[in-house]
Amino acid sequence: MITAQPPSSQQEPRHAPVRWQQLWRDAIREPAELLDLLGLPDLAARVSATATAQFAMRVPRGFAARMRHGDPDDPLLRQVLPLDDEDRVVPGFDLDAVGDLDASGGAGILHKYDGRALLVATGSCAIHCRYCFRRHFPYGEQTAAAGQWRASLDYLAADASISEVLLSGGDPLSLSTPKLAEFTDALARLPHVRRLRLHTRLPVVLPERVDAELLAWLAGLPQSVVVVIHANHANEIDAPVARAMARLRDAGATLLNQAVLLRGVNDSVAALAALSDRLFDAGVLPYYLHLLDRVAGSAHFEVPADEARRLHEELSARLPGYLVPRLVREVAGAPAKLPV
Repeated sequence: MITAQPPSSQQEPRHAPVRWQQLWRDAIREPAELLDLLGLPDLAARVSATATAQFAMRVPRGFAARMRHGDPDDPLLRQVLPLDDEDRVVPGFDLDAVGDLDASGGAGILHKYDGRALLVATGSCAIHCRYCFRRHFPYGEQTAAAGQWRASLDYLAADASISEVLLSGGDPLSLSTPKLAEFTDALARLPHVRRLRLHTRLPVVLPERVDAELLAWLAGLPQSVVVVIHANHANEIDAPVARAMARLRDAGATLLNQAVLLRGVNDSVAALAALSDRLFDAGVLPYYLHLLDRVAGSAHFEVPADEARRLHEELSARLPGYLVPRLVREVAGAPAKLPV
């Protein structure tokens, strides 16, 4: 008879998973390091020191690992590398591309649309996308989480027409879960707020953020919860990301995706179809495909509206309707996102 033996002292130890905060801190911040990792040192000649200084590079290592080694045109690399194209001054590309500042209600509140209010929860994000429409936003003056959310909550309490609150940023999931709970515990005392929407890129670029603490918080919220993720290319959605999506769904969240149509990233029917397929396989419904918000420094990403319409028509002919995102643009002062 064989009896069980106690574990050997030489047995491989079990390591606790690395916390998302450590992975955040370990992000790649130097273009030269990223290019060396990808075997692309020659591309360093096209990196803009000016653009890097104005809007620092930040790339989680897990996201960088999804990039194709040796490919200067990798669609994930293109989204994060500060190239000299950003230095061009192009008429019509402004610091405040979508009229955020004109819609400010103070205390980090942007109130553009009836029934909905957006809170710029924080200026922090795990990844710095070069086309970001808030890359010039004055976060120091417009952050809802400052002051324990008091002014933002006062604004929401005073307007009973607001039935949905959107947390955006930056990225709201860059805040600690206790900080988010501080807000939602107070929000629960406002019966007119029935839905909470989170606009976040973290489950895609840093899926480790979807941890047990976050899931318990989501599952306990009294409001209906919608999580709008942001993925632009199918290669962004690997197995860890798909597992994070499954956990969010299990916590009761409805999952939608917003993508931006970007030159050199997803400006083909094949790329857009692959993105929709990969999203749906991960339990995420394609929601919006945005034309580029014309923020200064991003002109090289723009796909003209006529070309965008053609791509969207071809995508509609290829995929079932539920996999075709709405093609829209945001126009300052408009009452809603406008179809293209």
